[in-house]
Amino acid sequence: MGTILTIKNDLVKRLEALAKATHQSKSSLASQAIEEFLTVQKWHIQAIKEGIAAADKEDFVSHEEAIAELKRWGKRAS
Repeated sequence: MGTILTIKNDLVKRLEALAKATHQSKSSLASQAIEEFLTVQKWHIQAIKEGIAAADKEDFVSHEEAIAELKRWGKRAS
């Protein structure tokens, strides 16, 4: 595809260091990083949409119920 990206100098240096340390190409590492970023962003947007849909249906617990559940978790951890 041959897309040219502009990358900040400090990121280039970090990418070069990682490529050297892992014996991988800078291109491969950059591609992997972009893929992971896009996957997380897609998941995040979907989670937000699901949260908005649940809120629109009033399908959520109250603040008090959430605090009570967190306190139960704390008791189990100790």
